[in-house]
Amino acid sequence: MPKNNKPKNLGDYSADQIQVLEGLDPVRKRPGMYIGSTGQSGLHHLVTEIVNNSMDEAIAGYADHIKVEFFKNGSVAVYDNGRGVPYEIKEAYGVSALELAFTKLHAGGKFGGGGYKVSSGLHGVGSSVVNALSDWMRVVVKRNEETVLQEYKDGGEPTNPLHEWDPKNPTELDKKTWDIAPEKWDYESGTIVHFKPSDKTFETTDFKYDFFIDQIREYAYLTAGIKFELIDHRDDKQYAFYFEDGIKAFLKSLNRNKKIINDDIFYVHDEEDDVEVEIALQYNNSYAENVLTFANHIKTNEGGTHLTGFRSALTRTINGYAREKELLKEKDPNLSSNDLREGLTAIVSVKLNSDELQFEGQTKGKLGNSNVRGVVESIMRKGLETYLEEHPSEAEKIIKKNVLALRARIAAKAARQTVLRKSVLEGGGVLPGKLTDCRTKKPEKAELFIVEGDSAGGPAKQGRDREYQAVLALFGKVLNTERARLSRIVSSVKFKDLIIAIGAGIGEHYDPESLRYHKLIIMADADSDGMHIMTLYLTFFYRHMKELVDNGHVYVAVPPLFKATWGKNKKYLFDKEERDAFVKTPEGKKAIIQRFKGLGEMNAQELWETTMNPETRRLKQMTVEDAAKADEVFTTLMGRRVPPRKRFIQTHAKQANIDIT
Repeated sequence: MPKNNKPKNLGDYSADQIQVLEGLDPVRKRPGMYIGSTGQSGLHHLVTEIVNNSMDEAIAGYADHIKVEFFKNGSVAVYDNGRGVPYEIKEAYGVSALELAFTKLHAGGKFGGGGYKVSSGLHGVGSSVVNALSDWMRVVVKRNEETVLQEYKDGGEPTNPLHEWDPKNPTELDKKTWDIAPEKWDYESGTIVHFKPSDKTFETTDFKYDFFIDQIREYAYLTAGIKFELIDHRDDKQYAFYFEDGIKAFLKSLNRNKKIINDDIFYVHDEEDDVEVEIALQYNNSYAENVLTFANHIKTNEGGTHLTGFRSALTRTINGYAREKELLKEKDPNLSSNDLREGLTAIVSVKLNSDELQFEGQTKGKLGNSNVRGVVESIMRKGLETYLEEHPSEAEKIIKKNVLALRARIAAKAARQTVLRKSVLEGGGVLPGKLTDCRTKKPEKAELFIVEGDSAGGPAKQGRDREYQAVLALFGKVLNTERARLSRIVSSVKFKDLIIAIGAGIGEHYDPESLRYHKLIIMADADSDGMHIMTLYLTFFYRHMKELVDNGHVYVAVPPLFKATWGKNKKYLFDKEERDAFVKTPEGKKAIIQRFKGLGEMNAQELWETTMNPETRRLKQMTVEDAAKADEVFTTLMGRRVPPRKRFIQTHAKQANIDIT
């Protein structure tokens, strides 16, 4: 053993402290390493893992029906009519292949053994992780006219050997505890996985049905011809999804509330070098881009090599066609990638051998396979060249749209340079006069409160912590940026001040290293006008500085609606539900309750205590889990077309929290 010249106090650290976690123990000890969190997203991830196994069967061509059912006892079942999990004895282990798949990490049919050419589950941990984090699980498999069952409990322990089972004659125990009705299961083959997540592991075991509606609908778009069912016995809800046109139907749904430029969708589906590529593309009259990318039906929110190949082919092919047909003037520069993004809606889906699939990062958010770029670029270029030649009128409309974006980019660049010349980052200018800055120069500690109105700006400036909190007071409603190009936005006084204050630039010149505050907090009144102003700012950030949202820098302050006082005591109540609950308490029955009509009614101390103090305030961090859904909501609520907005309001009116007091 090596010797150390200086003896150290080793305490109780010895071989006894070195633990070996076997079987599924690592999952139970550190669930976040396998599912991301033990909150709502981690809970939903359990279902996604099992559904993905069924999706792999569908992609391989062995299943055309997938069903998900939620039950009143908190359990969920996933059915598919695929081949069924193999359950022959694995000789080296002395147990069935099915038991290995559900009780051992890194066991499954996705490691090059010929089970799957294309799959989303790369690590073989999905089924076993779900089992480990469940109170109980039942797996039913039908193969070769035989149905078998195995059950597990307490985090993955088998309760009995795998055995043949007659679904038409369930045991008394089955009748008491099993919600599903397997006697109605008329598949020739397939798998049912039924499990109940453990409330000892998860902060909540309440599945949110809306999340799965969006997820299952997306899966149905990506696998044309596959039927999906979603049933919630808790609220008697049922949905079915089936799209014969696949991603073309998906594209139409993304653009349904927008005015279309090219009515004939560009679509290509081809394969090169064992990489299958499917792309659909259409332009609309908006100024925003909405490109969704997938690899083996996993959404790649951060893009990757398939997105790079798509953009490269789009830019080169459009420019080549525009020059050949003289749709670009000789003096005009080439269209840039940014010009081609304005109003672009596209879906890029690739499928490749599971053994070769590479993702960057733990979240599978970015495809890393270098060969995919060239394949996508080749297939996209050939397909788009054919489309443009065969649809000359559509091609001309698209390029006219792109040229308008080019002109706007040149105008925006001039306006942006004017803004930057006035900023401190471009050589000694001054910060906006409405900005009261903080002392710290460390962006990770600094906060910028974007406050509507001088009446609220005054107390905010007085009540803040001057060391790390800055205040930018902007009076009145700002421009609706859903309907405006960047050139107009950077010319707007309010947005000009905001862009300079944030410091990171905008558009193609966005620089995260120059960001002056890592928390941008929108602080508006808690009434309808305040909510409208907040939405206008969120539209700006999402459409034109989306990196701030993606990186978790954008927040919304939640001020209280009421203040209750009794004697020398006081309590702030943030909504009507809190008020109604409080008035039933002994203190509430003798309290005087005052309603704040706006932030300006609070003095500096009250604003600090309720809305600005990190120890007591409530902040909502703005995140985007579903880019397609977010795009649709912003388009519907903030776009030009009135009928979709009217339908949205009529549909959701009963769920709205409308304050009429």
